[in-house]
Amino acid sequence: MTAVSPRPDHSAPSSRTGAPGPTPPALSRGKRWAALFALALGGFGIGSSEFVTMGLLPQIADGLLPELMATDPDQGLARAGWAISAYAIGVVIGAPVLSLLAVRYSRTVLIIAFAVLLTLSTLASGILPSFELTLLARFVAGLPHGAYLGVAALLASSLMGPGSQGKGAALALSGLTVANLLGVPLLTALGQAAGWRAAFLAIAALFALTAVLLATVVPAAPAPQGRRLVDELRAFRRVQLWIVVLIAAVGFAGSFAVFSYIADIGTQVAGMSASTIPWLLALAGLGMTIGNALGGIAADRSRRGTMLLGFPVYIAAMGVMVAVVESPVGLAITFFVANLAHSALSPTMQTWLMHVAGRSEMLGASLHHAAFNVANAVGALLGGAVIAAGFGLAAPTVIGTAVATLGFAMLLATYALLEIRSRRRVRQLAQARIEHSGDDLGGGDHTSTSDTSTLEHAPIS
Repeated sequence: MTAVSPRPDHSAPSSRTGAPGPTPPALSRGKRWAALFALALGGFGIGSSEFVTMGLLPQIADGLLPELMATDPDQGLARAGWAISAYAIGVVIGAPVLSLLAVRYSRTVLIIAFAVLLTLSTLASGILPSFELTLLARFVAGLPHGAYLGVAALLASSLMGPGSQGKGAALALSGLTVANLLGVPLLTALGQAAGWRAAFLAIAALFALTAVLLATVVPAAPAPQGRRLVDELRAFRRVQLWIVVLIAAVGFAGSFAVFSYIADIGTQVAGMSASTIPWLLALAGLGMTIGNALGGIAADRSRRGTMLLGFPVYIAAMGVMVAVVESPVGLAITFFVANLAHSALSPTMQTWLMHVAGRSEMLGASLHHAAFNVANAVGALLGGAVIAAGFGLAAPTVIGTAVATLGFAMLLATYALLEIRSRRRVRQLAQARIEHSGDDLGGGDHTSTSDTSTLEHAPIS
């Protein structure tokens, strides 16, 4: 490892002062909130599309894999879970690729284009006749997911004004969390009553409305000047960027190991009725909504403190779930708390990535969603693997707790490494007889120019 330069990083993005990228023209309060609503509505559609698959997984398996479900339901359910993984893989590929290819285009034009692609791919998900074609449609639907939310976070931060990077990220994510509170339960109920395809057709209509609203109310943003693909690619040289992505991918996989199979865990392990599952999903959505709001505020105050508090709460909820999974009340409470804590960490992870990415802030914002969906894919695969191996439907709670704990251990190791590097920097400055402020040690509570994250900001090379 090389020494950390004591000189300020002049390549830092303008988002560190709360105003990332090109600033849209001044808007009235009403127009600003209309634009923010349109951005969040797309997130609502994305959250509905992603998570309704989990609530309707038994119906999707029955509809697309009837022969396998008739002979081996556990194997059929595990294979249907590939639809979740296909979408997640699409996000993982699409988030960085589309962000890199779109670096020279207006963010307003980009987000409208992404909304149109979401409309068409979700429509295909609801009408294609075979399991293989539906898998392909889910993969394509995942491609614009991370790029849309990354651009939405940057536009929202600009619209909300200086010092609002964390709140802008939370606003972009709010559509996802409200989707789990309202959209996913309602769409799950629709899918149970009218067939799972009806749910995807309704989401496609929502994306079409989003595209129209974005084109109407979001102010035109100029295309970035002087940015090249090679400039964006330099962000990948930062080892810390990959470390943060890995922490998110591993840590968040724990909750997805459970969420992916919650319908069957609820009905077959906890003894809930099928009609209760939409309410269980709504409870999880309430936890996500509260956690995301709290996380956005906390991220603007102390990223490090938010991480060190949120992860233990998340792991504790997952661990208790293992013991109470057969109780409907116990499962509901722990599922709520786990999703609340998990979502409180999301704005923090996204702003950390945006900062570490330097001037490639759109890439950093989208990589959070790539990491989130690596977690989605890994969680679904791990949960399906332990079910298919014969460990039972309660087994995803055990593997989920183990994976979440591993993610926290990785976070602690990263902070320890950054602490060592920070102290080395202090020694170097002392030896050079340069006066060094105690704030630069990273002990402050604010994520402006002197927050806790001197530790988080110092690149590992």
